[in-house]
Amino acid sequence: MCGRFAVTTDPAKLAAEIDAVNEVPASAASGPDDAAGTAATDSGQSGAGSDDRAARPLGTNYNVAPTTTILTVVERHSHDDPHDDPRLRVRAMRWGLVPSWAKEVGKGPLLFNARAETAAEKSSFRTSVKSKRCLVPMDGWYEWKPGPADSRGKPTKIPFFMSPKDGTRVFMAGLWSTWHDRSNPDSPPLLSCTILTTDAVGDLREIHDRMPLIMPFDNWSTWLDPDHQAPPELFSPPGDDVAGAIGIREVSPLVNRVANNGPDLLAPV
Repeated sequence: MCGRFAVTTDPAKLAAEIDAVNEVPASAASGPDDAAGTAATDSGQSGAGSDDRAARPLGTNYNVAPTTTILTVVERHSHDDPHDDPRLRVRAMRWGLVPSWAKEVGKGPLLFNARAETAAEKSSFRTSVKSKRCLVPMDGWYEWKPGPADSRGKPTKIPFFMSPKDGTRVFMAGLWSTWHDRSNPDSPPLLSCTILTTDAVGDLREIHDRMPLIMPFDNWSTWLDPDHQAPPELFSPPGDDVAGAIGIREVSPLVNRVANNGPDLLAPV
């Protein structure tokens, strides 16, 4: 699965790197990081605090958790000229997809992951699969595997960090949605997203049987195309070459608490 990740870039830098239009409002891209907790992840770990972090300022974050506002990459036509060529655009979205038909935010399941194999069959994701696909940039992601029992006999979980061996960024396939508050028509729409997961491959299977769906650069244009559906093969697990480029290292259990945030979370144990 993918319930936590780390990212060390800002909207302007990311947009420059990939030649995209930066559409992140200045108010969302600045300000101190909020270390408040969030809902439980698939690791079995949880933090304290509210389930609504959609307004959290963007910036370097070593412990990104669901409901946080995150950076995404989409390819869309211009609002002023819908017939022009689509362009890459960097947008801020809530991590945890809110379907367009939802009555309110935060009352349904926390849809921060979607299974790539079945997303097209689910009412929450069906429309997004057709025309609202995105990329989620990250330095790497965390996953937990069962560890030995502690001194009280309780099971433990050992955190690991998976990231490109060459130190580059990795982009995960995602889906996004636009939600409007029908009780307040004048409020701005909420953009939200989910990260697709697939069967783990290669050495990554030793950590967890699922992994986020890595989208190689060569497939970006086809995956993000707003005018055509993505071919089924892009929803399949990545090849061994892609998985082989990902390094795995055990990291400190400090990452188990969302309130902990800093580069020391990435240090190998």
